Amino acid sequence: MNTSSQSGGNIMAIIFITGASSGIGKDTALKLAQAGHTVYGAARRVDTIEAIPNVHAVKLDLTDSQSIQAAVDHVLKAAGHIDVLINNAGYGSYGAIEDVSIADAKRQFDVNLFGVAALTQAVLPGMRAQHSGRIINTGSMGGRFTTYMGAWYHATKYALEAFSDALRMEVAPFGIQVSLIEPGAIKTNWGKIAADHLVASSEHGAYAKQAQQAAELLKETYSSRWLTDPDVIAKTMLKAVNARKPKPRYLVGFGAKPLVFLHTILPTRMFDWLSVHYM
Repeated sequence: MNTSSQSGGNIMAIIFITGASSGIGKDTALKLAQAGHTVYGAARRVDTIEAIPNVHAVKLDLTDSQSIQAAVDHVLKAAGHIDVLINNAGYGSYGAIEDVSIADAKRQFDVNLFGVAALTQAVLPGMRAQHSGRIINTGSMGGRFTTYMGAWYHATKYALEAFSDALRMEVAPFGIQVSLIEPGAIKTNWGKIAADHLVASSEHGAYAKQAQQAAELLKETYSSRWLTDPDVIAKTMLKAVNARKPKPRYLVGFGAKPLVFLHTILPTRMFDWLSVHYM
């Protein structure tokens, strides 16, 4: 990686992270800044980011190509280059396939995949020119298996898996490394938001009863005391930034490894039943 300074033997990097206004992104931006990195945190609303010590706020709408290029240009003008791009922004919207409009499904792809792709395309020329760089994508254990009524969310995360794999192979000759963070169940508002979307999308349709049950299960799961604190994922992000040779994948957080393992070994219909009744 290009370096802006060195402290205690650690490389200090220019880092651009999306989704920095809350949850995992906010904790990660803070931890990276505390480690001495120069951090530019991006989101649609920047007021929360402006309150994070030593993090530079950047306005960004991942569904707007002009906003994406303007954000990258802003960081390049201010810092001169970008060493690390962390594609962290994203959201989960649940609902039965029959009930969710294609427009809503496309929006989820726009944020969770196409926005990631557009931002990646915008930073790659600079990384290739300096023959170094690191791209870290925030996926999910939900990119390895599918839960009940989460078709479109999981579709975006499965797609991000393939995108990250292809990107990693393509950019390796240019000295650019790619990692995918795959969190399990994290202590954020994600579960409640997904559950609310699920009920709203299906409450007047044929799947209303099933959607209500699935939403209650989601809320129960994401109110568990066993959930992983976002700080754990932030530490993993920091590890991926600082590692000389980062892992292609970091599967971390509550339920991630055991559920991916169960999906691997269980018959498909048995995992379907588990997903419907317990996940």
